[in-house]
Amino acid sequence: MATEFDTNNSQEWEYIYIEGDTSWDLGRPTPVFVDIAKNYKPANICILGCGHGYDAIMFSERGFNVTAVDFAPSPINFINKKALDLSLSINTIQENIFSLTPEYNNQFDYILEQTCFCAINPDNRKKYHNLVSNLLKPGGLIIGLWYPLDKKLSDGGPAFGVSENEIKMLFNHGWEILEERFPENSVEARAGREKLIIFKRV
Repeated sequence: MATEFDTNNSQEWEYIYIEGDTSWDLGRPTPVFVDIAKNYKPANICILGCGHGYDAIMFSERGFNVTAVDFAPSPINFINKKALDLSLSINTIQENIFSLTPEYNNQFDYILEQTCFCAINPDNRKKYHNLVSNLLKPGGLIIGLWYPLDKKLSDGGPAFGVSENEIKMLFNHGWEILEERFPENSVEARAGREKLIIFKRV
């Protein structure tokens, strides 16, 4: 994707969905998160940059109270239709994640991260950290599949490169790492390029 892409323009993201240029879209729930849903107690979960919401639907089916946020209208419409068809209750928000109102602060037990951190302008990564800190309850978890670890920021984006060291420095104070591993069940195109790191807000 060209470096001049404006990550803060919802219409540019919408155009990508209309054109079907969504290489990050697996078309199904993320295998790593399917396992997470089986092993964690259902509670309030927020999915930032949720896309077509396959994970949002999967978590909702497993009893989680899901809030799904995306900048573009098409994926939100897709989720709303799927939720209606499946008789699921999913709170969808078509909004820039950085425009979420204070009513959502301290509301979530979990935040799910996958291809949102790498999609925002890298200048906003500290802002992303602050957002997550505000949204989570004390003791809440950010469950992240951090990607792409094999790309440099200088390569442009989105997706913009992500480094393990940067992530750990960003979540250094007020957080502890609960789990850290390269998942055995990453999808083939991302194997070795993404790492599961779960941080707990303390």
